[in-house]
Amino acid sequence: MNRTLTKSFLLALALLVGCEVVVLVFFARNMSGRFEYGYHPTAGVVESDDGVVNLVRAGGRRFHPQTLSARKAEGVFRVMTVGDSVPRGPSLHDSYALQLGEHLRASGVNAESFNLAIGGFGARRSQLVLKQALRLDPSLIVLHVNNSNEFEDEREWRRMREFQSGHPKNWLMKSRALRRLHELKTEKLFWQWLPAAIRNQRAVSDADAEVRASKNDDTRREWDRLVARTLAEDIALCRQAGVPVVLVTQATHEPGKPLMDAELEAIARPLAGPDVLVLPMRQVLEGRKDVFSDGAHLKREGHVVLARALADLLRREHLLPRAAPPAGGQ
Repeated sequence: MNRTLTKSFLLALALLVGCEVVVLVFFARNMSGRFEYGYHPTAGVVESDDGVVNLVRAGGRRFHPQTLSARKAEGVFRVMTVGDSVPRGPSLHDSYALQLGEHLRASGVNAESFNLAIGGFGARRSQLVLKQALRLDPSLIVLHVNNSNEFEDEREWRRMREFQSGHPKNWLMKSRALRRLHELKTEKLFWQWLPAAIRNQRAVSDADAEVRASKNDDTRREWDRLVARTLAEDIALCRQAGVPVVLVTQATHEPGKPLMDAELEAIARPLAGPDVLVLPMRQVLEGRKDVFSDGAHLKREGHVVLARALADLLRREHLLPRAAPPAGGQ
């Protein structure tokens, strides 16, 4: 009996070790930072030896997959947009980040644009993405300012700390293979196979807790202070890097009411200066509620309108390089 148990144990151990090797060799990039829930400093930004950078979905950062050079070519005006699900857009091409690049190129500016926005990211996790964006030689940062994702930031921070803890309940999760299997229960492919009764029983939903927190005045004020403090740090990082920044403040709407901005413009305005511009969505989209797909997110048309407003602002404030003359021109 003991010999059988020993053989079974050794077989299970060998299988686990084999799985660990497979995950380590073939899925290392996918697993990088996976259980740091967006708090890993470099997850999703993969730079090769030849200077090519790939933005990938890894480590809790579901970037739109994009490829760029670590250093922009001479004469290129590179715009990088950081934020949450609103600037992420209904698709990469339809986002105002990419639409801005198209508008600038159409006006003769040798521009390229990249969208580093990630759904559900609040001020703290967006700051980590901003630090990566500043490493990629931007000419301009567009920073989307919102205060609706701080609950998610706090929740993911707790999850990260739990997985990093040395508590015995987390010992098995030190295995990459077991951690990957653990994640499968919340991923679409496996989750859809489960009967609805099991999904409802096992689902971890803190939607009610988020609603309660968002309606608590003290909590909202604390989130606003956090956003203001983090935003000031963001501006300092951009200034230290010598990169101008445009702050796009989020607006929301409810039927029968004017657009609201949750005091975000009031948070951003004191930070404005020659190298820091503020563009309120409330101002740009007032009277255009038809471009909203819900209370906060935009349809493609809304992204196009916002991109045009951004291009006009950059032009007025002389933050754009001179357009290249047409062929044969002076």
